Amino acid sequence: MQRYFLKANVEANFTLDEETYHHFVTVLRAKEGTKAEFVQPNQAVVIASLAAITDGMATMQVVETLTSDVELPVDTTIICGLPKGDKAELIVQKATELGVNQVIFVQTAWSVAKWNDKADKKIARLQKIAAGAAEQSHRTRVPAIKYAPSLAEVAAMPFDHKMIAYEEAAKTGEQAQLAQTLAAIEPQQSICAVFGPEGGIAPQEIEKLTAHGFTVAALGPRILRAETAPLYWLSAISFALELAQPQH
Repeated sequence: MQRYFLKANVEANFTLDEETYHHFVTVLRAKEGTKAEFVQPNQAVVIASLAAITDGMATMQVVETLTSDVELPVDTTIICGLPKGDKAELIVQKATELGVNQVIFVQTAWSVAKWNDKADKKIARLQKIAAGAAEQSHRTRVPAIKYAPSLAEVAAMPFDHKMIAYEEAAKTGEQAQLAQTLAAIEPQQSICAVFGPEGGIAPQEIEKLTAHGFTVAALGPRILRAETAPLYWLSAISFALELAQPQH
């Protein structure tokens, strides 16, 4: 069943906004009685049926309220050095499917890409990609996509657990830090990880981040691409905190 995100909480009946109307009625050719799922700003999910189409307006009638628990049990933030090409789109789309809460793209010392005055436009496009991926994966929230001009800005942000995915740690065989962090994290706490661009993270940036409480960690023994590492990290979180937990 198609899922959409609403801009306001609803009760018994509501009308579709222009963008949702276009996709649901025009593209999917919904008719009276066609149902879809709608996520409200309070993350409550309802099933609504198309009751009427009048003068280009679609009226929906709520027929059922769903109980949904699909979000990761911790608040996750990916901090990525600006990647080349369309890799930012891939990271946002797949990270959304894997449950990320926030993605921050940041200009780093070894970033080849430069967003500068294009940042606002790029973030707006990436936010739309996140919304589409959240609908497709039937999430109850859309991740926030942001841009920061430097690592200094994100280094001081408050998180309960702060990590750096560092390829040099993988080369030296470090294997324990990620597992230890995930074993220690509590439900509803926040965790972030910094990932370098294609060129990696500069040593002086590692020093700056560790001075702000970030811990260096390897993501397994292999060297991962800039667009792969964040997805590995989220998958590890999902396994450790969802799949590997005792079932009640």
